[in-house]
Amino acid sequence: MPVETPLLDTIHLPADLRRLPEADLGRLAAELRAETIDAVSVTGGHLGAGLGVVELTVALHYVFDTPHDRLIWDVGHQAYPHKILTGRRDRIRTLRQGGGLSGFTKRTESAYDPFGAAHSSTSISASLGMAAARDLKGENRNVVCVIGDGAMSAGMAYEAMNNAGARGERLIVVLNDNDMSIAPPVGAMSAYLARLVSGGTYRSIREIGKQLARRMPSFIYEKAQRAEEFARGLLTGGTLFEELGFYYVGPIDGHNLDHLLPVLKNVRDAEAGPVLVHVVTQKGKGYAPAEQSADKYHGVVSFDVVTGAQAKPKANAPSYTRVFADSLIAEARRDDRIVAVTAAMPAGTGLDLFGAEFPTRTFDVGIAEQHAVTFAAGLATEGYKPFCAIYSTFLQRAYDQVVHDVSIQNLPVRFALDRAGLVGADGPTHAGAFDVAYLGCLPNMVVMAASDEAELVHMVATAAAHEDGPIAFRYPRGEGVGVEMPARGIPLAIGKGRVVREGTRIALLSLGTRLADCLAAAEELEARGLSTTVADARFAKPLDVDLVLRLAAEHEVLVTVEEGSVGGFGAYVLQLLAERGVLDRGLKIRPMVLPDIYQEHDKPERMYAAAGLDAAGIVKTVFAALGQESAARRA
Repeated sequence: MPVETPLLDTIHLPADLRRLPEADLGRLAAELRAETIDAVSVTGGHLGAGLGVVELTVALHYVFDTPHDRLIWDVGHQAYPHKILTGRRDRIRTLRQGGGLSGFTKRTESAYDPFGAAHSSTSISASLGMAAARDLKGENRNVVCVIGDGAMSAGMAYEAMNNAGARGERLIVVLNDNDMSIAPPVGAMSAYLARLVSGGTYRSIREIGKQLARRMPSFIYEKAQRAEEFARGLLTGGTLFEELGFYYVGPIDGHNLDHLLPVLKNVRDAEAGPVLVHVVTQKGKGYAPAEQSADKYHGVVSFDVVTGAQAKPKANAPSYTRVFADSLIAEARRDDRIVAVTAAMPAGTGLDLFGAEFPTRTFDVGIAEQHAVTFAAGLATEGYKPFCAIYSTFLQRAYDQVVHDVSIQNLPVRFALDRAGLVGADGPTHAGAFDVAYLGCLPNMVVMAASDEAELVHMVATAAAHEDGPIAFRYPRGEGVGVEMPARGIPLAIGKGRVVREGTRIALLSLGTRLADCLAAAEELEARGLSTTVADARFAKPLDVDLVLRLAAEHEVLVTVEEGSVGGFGAYVLQLLAERGVLDRGLKIRPMVLPDIYQEHDKPERMYAAAGLDAAGIVKTVFAALGQESAARRA
């Protein structure tokens, strides 16, 4: 049953919002919160973050002239209310669905999304670039970014703040502190102080005081400056930001429009350089099930609005993430040198389970992938066996550390790459398409890919046993394929694959979980009279040279299949065959990779079908290689 939102129904764009009297904004916020809850109950998505910034979203669009004024949301998890207010309400129930709205901000989606985001801690850097461009062009516009306290744990945020403070461009950073991890608001006094120090009168008196102090002896000026900063820091907790060159305002209650509006108007009208407004909010605000949940409903599937109960699809097999966690726990029980490192994703990587059993051997370093990798390298130098569990797409942020701090020194850091391949609703920003290519090119690196959940168990054991340098193993999001699970992981021979089906004419060489589709394709090819071998490479590096050469020598067609970009496993196979002269002997070889595009979000099975990496696509590729175009079209 649709929620009743009579006031929200009159708002199509922020310009409509700005015509409302301030007295109506509280009611509008209540309706916006209800609409957000109802929409996400249908689509699933990131609910808690958006509920926490409803009042802030209303206030920002009310005070600032968006889209002329630039409003940048860090990560984008919290941007659903923003999307509703910026002309996308009629599509809000297509969030994260094929052909629908992105779950994050996206430049091609709306003029109100001036910067696309899905990874954290980029907003201040992008905003500073926009502010610098504004000044170069001589334009008059505000640039505002909203960044969460978690995202503030990333070094990139501080690099940007340090640069912004030194440059002095007019820039407004709103720190959305939804874990009360920096400083809590202290009611009316806090709000009063925020209004006071953000207002023109205070800043004018402060500047006059500075001018007078500068005429005094230097030691008096320096003491006065330190005293003023100390007094404001004592009252507000903003000393760190002041030292970085920002004018700090806050903390203020992010759910109280009477507190938010005057402060935002003050900083909007300020002539000063960079300003940081510290706003404290509650994740999941206004929806009891979210408020009471441990993760504040950070990410949800569809759910019942009344009870908050999330839909639970029937699982035929355990998730790969759970298999990794259970396998790592089992290995750690046998080896007390095994430790685990995560970059603010303990639940997403399964390391929350590891941490529950081994709290002193679990390290959550915050949103700091670069630090995570080098921290793990340090552990490795002292004889520990670090498993650095990071999403494939997030490890991209730490590539120099993988090269410089791990690979060059040949340190045995174990990289567990979750979310390898296509990830569905999170789209191109979270798709693990490049790790085989960017890791496989590094000397000393071993790269594995699990074809099913049982293989993942063995690869965890392989990584635990491997002490000759760095090793990585990749596995996808979602459930396994339902194979029988081993009682214990057995280390694999490094660089050796396996043949899972013997044939004579066609060879399908798979890396990763496309193996199931290769087996399905082999059945169809067999039915059409084409005897087909299916092999699981297991390793992209080092290649199983003997296996590849045998498949090439004994078959008319060799197709490599992988859930990654060009430049990965297929490229390594082609390099080997070219070096050995096999390509000169008439072998028909076809590498199958993800297309050279960023695929938009959809259900994973549809995305793989669109990429041609399902069973039908494999059959079609085989017939095309044989020159049977009509059969390929039928496939």
